Parts: sequence; structure tokens; C-alpha cells
Amino acid sequence: MQASRETSVVEVPAGTGRAVRVAAGDRVRVIDPDGGQVGDVFAFTGAEHHSASHTRAATSRLFPAVGEHFVTQRRRPILTLVEDASPGYHDMLIAACDPERYAALGASEHRSCAENLREALADAGHDYTGPTPQPINVFMRIPVEQDGRLRWLEAATSPGDSITFEAVLDCVVAVSACPQDIVGINAGSLSPLLIEVTSS
Repeated sequence: MQASRETSVVEVPAGTGRAVRVAAGDRVRVIDPDGGQVGDVFAFTGAEHHSASHTRAATSRLFPAVGEHFVTQRRRPILTLVEDASPGYHDMLIAACDPERYAALGASEHRSCAENLREALADAGHDYTGPTPQPINVFMRIPVEQDGRLRWLEAATSPGDSITFEAVLDCVVAVSACPQDIVGINAGSLSPLLIEVTSS
């Protein structure tokens, strides 16, 4: 008889970050309960982490299609995209917002995804101290124009939209409910995200 799969849910309050430890085969679903909220997703195993640039090289896409992997800086698959129940807009070009970004925008005391990541990893007992990896920016709309310019558009998600990853390696997955409220990527006011983990 196959063992039942257990599911747990962690809320990521608006503008903050949370991290969960998952085993290979577990599924991680990031849910936008209110709609219009961007999330920065990161995955770590030891000092190794997902890499947007290595993933683009592996898939020859700006963002993987369902069934394709996100890989680490050592080119090992760490997550697989298994379901996308959203409009399908995601980004792997834009760096995580950080204190320097907000200082340049005139908001030096603003929360940031880079700081949210550090706090979330510390709370999860993961001691990564390297540079902030370029995130998997779920629900973020950054279309590339024919002349190469980027546009910054509001997230198009409706309440309950989600994206689901499967862990290929035992890892820590961190999610920041992006606190960006100066550049218009989040529709309306900042809102929470949910991390739903289903054991293998």
C-alpha cells in the first residue's frame, strides 16, 4: 500500500520571507492567495544553489517550461517545474531587490528580498553566506521588447493562482513575498504568499 502524502502550508506575510526544508521528491507549490503578488524563490543545498544563468543555458529559454529543470551553479538539477496554474508570466532576468536598490529609489529603510532571504535561511538553520543568487521571480511580468528594452508590468495573477516545483535534491526553498511598492510590479497593495509542501 502506498503511503499517504502529507501536506503542510507556510504563510509568507506580505513583504517578508520564509524558508522550508524539503526532501528529493517533495513538491513545493507557491500560491498567490490574493492575486497580483510577485514572489522571489530560491533553492539551496549546502553551498550550492539554483542559478538563473546556468538554467537559461540548460533550457535555452528565459524561463523553463513544465517538465524542465532549474539547475545549480554546478549544473545539477535542483528543482523541476511540474505545474503552472497561473497566467505563466515569470522572470529570471531581474536581481532580487536589496538595500542598495531602495536607497537609489529614495527609500533607504525599505525591506528587501535580499534581506528576507537572509532572515529566512537563518530561521531555517541554513548558513549560506555567499552573494544573493538571482531569484526565480514567480508571477513577475518583465517582457523583453524587440529593441531589447525591458518593461516592468504588474503581476497578472488572480487569487489562488500557483506554480509548483518538485525537489530533485534535498534542499531549502526560500520564498520572499516581494516588498517592492515603488516600481509597479505588484498589483495593488502588497499581499502574502503561501508555500504548500507535499511530501513524496
